[in-house]
This record gives sequence, structure tokens and C-alpha cells, in this order.
Amino acid sequence: MGDIVSRVGELVLERKGLEVVSLDLRGISDAADFFLLATGNSDTQVRAIADHIVTELKLEDLRPTHIEGMERGRWVLIDYADLVVHIFHPVERDFYQLDSLWSDAPKSIFDSN
Repeated sequence: MGDIVSRVGELVLERKGLEVVSLDLRGISDAADFFLLATGNSDTQVRAIADHIVTELKLEDLRPTHIEGMERGRWVLIDYADLVVHIFHPVERDFYQLDSLWSDAPKSIFDSN
């Protein structure tokens, strides 16, 4: 599972996503094993990041079970069952503060360097 988390982190960075963090929820939540959180600077960038993830992972035979929010681009959720990807507009990320909500989860930060 760690491989898909790393791959999604790379895909987000390819589209210049910001504040890319994975949270290891194993043993903390039954919702998923991992959350990957990222920020795009605009609705267009949020949608572009999400579309890039879905397109590239389909080429690797990985398809999401569910996608929400693609139309508006404020908060796109891509559900891969054990991994749930959250791509936020900055205002939405500040408002929902999933980073704080799951602050007890082990965290990995993806760096663009």
C-alpha cells in the first residue's frame, strides 16, 4: 500500500500541488488505511491534480471506487478503498483542517525538491 501512496504523492507534485502529506490511519480509523492530503492554488489546479492522478493510475490498472467534487474543484475526494486522496482549494483545507483532525496519525510529508 505504501507504493500507491508514494506514487500519488509524486503525481500531485508533478502538477505542482502544495502541502502534500500522507496520514497513516491504520489502527486509528476504519475509514481507510491512508489519507493523502494536498492543496491546489485554484479550482482549476485542484481538478487538474485530481484528473492527473486518476488518469495515470488507470494506466497502472488502479481505478478509484468513487470520486467526489470534480465539478466544483474546491475539494476533490478520490477513493481507492485503502487510500483516500483529498485535493483541496486552500480555503477548504483551512476550513476542514483534516490535518488537525487526524493529528495523532503518523505523517509523511512529500517535498518537491
